[in-house]
Amino acid sequence: MCGGFHCSKNALIALNVLYVMVGFLLIGVGVYGRASSIVTNLPIIGGILACGVILILISILGLVGAVKHHQVMLFFYMIILFMLFLIQFSIACSCLAVNQSQQREFAEQGWSLAPIDIKQQVQDEFICCGFNSTVTDDHPSCENVNAICCPKGSPESCACSPCMPKLESTIDYAFRLSG
Repeated sequence: MCGGFHCSKNALIALNVLYVMVGFLLIGVGVYGRASSIVTNLPIIGGILACGVILILISILGLVGAVKHHQVMLFFYMIILFMLFLIQFSIACSCLAVNQSQQREFAEQGWSLAPIDIKQQVQDEFICCGFNSTVTDDHPSCENVNAICCPKGSPESCACSPCMPKLESTIDYAFRLSG
């Protein structure tokens, strides 16, 4: 029969083990999001990482409270877990609520703050030149990528397309994955 403290204790232990796994999953998603977003320095990804770490710490608190039957520890565990739920829900809603123009603004801010070597890495990886325009001087030289974009014998005016159209799908995917 299940109905006493022993059953509740085992259920709480199982739930906290599940929370530890979810915490590691959140950390994995955050690390993947940070690794896949070269240009965009999105604070939401840092929030996901922080929530994963905090969830693991809170679940350890719940495990200790359940095993030792410490009521005060379990009370604070419940309050902290509820607050963490609210934070995670807010982050998920904000990720899903960001529209294309806001994503473009974030990308422009990230591009303007990114160092030259990161911009060069983006241009090489996405085979593009500049952010919104290839004629501005806010990006490194495009000689390497133009050699890939333009076949031999092309006119000298041949240039690769800007990076923003190529980054839009990656940025949108990162927001949807985080949400």
